[in-house]
Amino acid sequence: MTGTRLNLDRYIPGLLTFVSNKLSRGASAVYRNLFGIGITEWRILSLLALEPGIPAQRICHVIGFDKALVSRTIKTLQKDRYVVVRSDVSDSRRQTITLTPAGLELHDRVIKVSLEREKLLLLDFSEKEIDILLKLLHRMHSRVDTVNSYRPKGQKPKKPQRKKPRLADAAE
Repeated sequence: MTGTRLNLDRYIPGLLTFVSNKLSRGASAVYRNLFGIGITEWRILSLLALEPGIPAQRICHVIGFDKALVSRTIKTLQKDRYVVVRSDVSDSRRQTITLTPAGLELHDRVIKVSLEREKLLLLDFSEKEIDILLKLLHRMHSRVDTVNSYRPKGQKPKKPQRKKPRLADAAE
């Protein structure tokens, strides 16, 4: 053992995860209580409000969710009549997802709470600090693919293991 330990006060991936997990858990509780949806549904609704008629693959790419989670959530939103799924006119193998009027109305109610939560989170920051934070987070986000493709030299991968089923709601 090397004796090296993480300093959780300075380990950025950990801090980002801790903040994200706590915000997600809180948002999910609030949204379920007020609107009957969780954070996963909210993230998809908010993306569909920005980009109507997109395929599930685009949702996975933008938000970072896996296909199975997006598929299950879309089915729930479809069952609850918040989204409609149609075959793409240019490619019948591809399906597009769009908010229904009820889904758009739900989005418009949830976004008010979501933006108020953001205001509370950033209450102690100046506009300049918020701008700097956003620039830094965007720069960090642009490095994620590079970080995720990193493999230490000289280490052989372990034997592939069967993936265990994942629980749904992740970060806000």
